[in-house]
Amino acid sequence: MTEKGNILMQRYEMGKLLGKGSFAKVYHARCLKTSHSVAIKVIDKDKILKCGLMDQISREISVMKLVKHPNIVQLYEVMATKTKIYFVLEYVKGGELFKKVQRGRLKEDAARKYFQQLISAIDFCHSRGVYHRDLKPENLLLDESRNLKISDFGLSALPDCKRQDGLLHTSCGTPAYVAPEVISRKGYDGAKADIWACGVILYVLLAGYLPFQDKNLVDMYKKICRAELKWPSWFSSDIRKLLRCLLHPNPSARISIAKIMDHPWFRTGLDERLFDYAMNSTENIMPVDMNLALDYLNANTVEGNQAVEKLINLNAFDIISLSNGFDLSGIFEENSNKTETKFTSTNTVLTIITKLEEIATSLRLKVTKKGGGLLNMESSKPGRKGVMSIDAEVFHITPNFHLVEIKKTNGDTLEYQKVMKQGMRPALKDIVWAWQVPADGLQLELACLS
Repeated sequence: MTEKGNILMQRYEMGKLLGKGSFAKVYHARCLKTSHSVAIKVIDKDKILKCGLMDQISREISVMKLVKHPNIVQLYEVMATKTKIYFVLEYVKGGELFKKVQRGRLKEDAARKYFQQLISAIDFCHSRGVYHRDLKPENLLLDESRNLKISDFGLSALPDCKRQDGLLHTSCGTPAYVAPEVISRKGYDGAKADIWACGVILYVLLAGYLPFQDKNLVDMYKKICRAELKWPSWFSSDIRKLLRCLLHPNPSARISIAKIMDHPWFRTGLDERLFDYAMNSTENIMPVDMNLALDYLNANTVEGNQAVEKLINLNAFDIISLSNGFDLSGIFEENSNKTETKFTSTNTVLTIITKLEEIATSLRLKVTKKGGGLLNMESSKPGRKGVMSIDAEVFHITPNFHLVEIKKTNGDTLEYQKVMKQGMRPALKDIVWAWQVPADGLQLELACLS
């Protein structure tokens, strides 16, 4: 159905393969009605069901419906069958900005033009409550007029992704481009994290290489957290000043988009129309059939998948952040008194959650399911420091391998340790593959997953 020359749903003639990933392939196609070129992303529904990515796909559709902007790849239409989901996207034939940088650093005027277009698009996203969270040159495309287009909103977040503290907590993105606060896993402002990534991109465009590099990933994270910057000789003082503001390790002190737009270097040669875009413009944009897409996304879900669908999926970055052997919290807190335990399991999510519920009941703890593989367990009576509260969260690493994090969120530490040592740990032995994640073993596991 997706081979060259085949007709998809009597609407598109499928062409050559443009690229592929773990869950999707992207093809060039031609609209039979208008003869215009489009790109069609073909997503394997069975794979995203098994890996619990349904919510992520639904969110990507919702996000792309919101962000209609000249410097963002447009979603024209969503179609689906029982086995496939099809995103019909704007065809951007200039390729990745990354490939342009691979040939060498850009001239200052060219880098500034792309950066201006990037900030314009990100400002628009933030005005819609959308945070991209995976900005990097590989996700920036160039059209035939060499204008920048942001793509791949698969890791983006909306306001409803925030927790009660008003912050995002899912650690995601590409390691070299993530902000220090994302690494810390204390919660972060999505807009500030995007601005950091924009700073890294600007540095890469002007220098031809990354600002924070190290063969050892943990050492690279330490450089990021300390914002250890080295300047190429050709960087002007204005560029250095702007980059220091963009790559400030303290998010509350990091420059805002409004102040970026007032910076002298940024304003040089600025096309003011970039920030005067009519937000309600729908010219040449086909409507997105959200209802059809979501009906197909939610249909035919086998029993038991409900426990998996909202599960957080971990990449190598997340595993390192969560791992005991690679705990970076000391960079942010010298006297951390965290009380948490982690274990890995080869059991299903449903089995893990059911076991945790059974153990909590036997220990006379009140259980509350919060969704996304998260359980809260509370003592029935207050202790020395109030009601003891424990969160248990299941993270998806591979279809048959999970990481479980158990931590005290309130109450007395001694009471928590007693519950873990005498009650929970012994009762979990049937489903535990290994307690904690040893540093050496993690490196091996990452090699297998990458």
